[in-house]
Amino acid sequence: MKYFGLLILIIGMIFSSCNQKNKTTNTTENKLENSETSDKSKDKQEFQNFIRKVLIWSDSKSRIDLLPVISDSKDSIYKGFDLAKHKQNLEKLKSTGFFATEFVDNYNQIILTLDKGLRNGEYEKWLVGDLPTFIFANDVNPWCLCQDNMDWNTVEVKIISLDNVKGELEWYWGNLSSDTDPSWKEFKYKFRITKEENHWKIAYLEGFDFKESTRKDGQF
Repeated sequence: MKYFGLLILIIGMIFSSCNQKNKTTNTTENKLENSETSDKSKDKQEFQNFIRKVLIWSDSKSRIDLLPVISDSKDSIYKGFDLAKHKQNLEKLKSTGFFATEFVDNYNQIILTLDKGLRNGEYEKWLVGDLPTFIFANDVNPWCLCQDNMDWNTVEVKIISLDNVKGELEWYWGNLSSDTDPSWKEFKYKFRITKEENHWKIAYLEGFDFKESTRKDGQF
């Protein structure tokens, strides 16, 4: 009987130990899940505030003139861009602290490519007062790919992928009422961020896609 009682005691201690381990494991897993959820929520809030600041800046008096055009002597045709003003634009983009080198270089290449195309006749003549004969900034604002916008502070973000140095996201209009036109609800805008100088910065905006921006109007 003594041996039987001892066996029961040992089995009880084993079960108790296993239960304690399971509880500890479950508690640890729950803490990790809660921590990950909290981190994702903080990241989303950080990037949401960031893209809102960028959009507010793009709509302010401090923004750059995306197409610093110059016309011919008769002021009838836009013949290219003022590259001195363009250089100032590049410096202004850098000074905001919003944009990574990748974004600034891409915008630079868009303008230089369009300038060359206008000067050598690759694009149709762009009459003063008409829309551009290329896609970039043609009847829509490339910062949002829109003609009209809601309050920039209603912009919300979705994180597609994210690691310690780069991320892919999209923003959309949030806080919309039930009677809002479906086109506003379905709208999404892709952008990428990268860590530069230990700060998150814009690396890519969908409205500044090089291939699409330099495409001839009407060409697919």
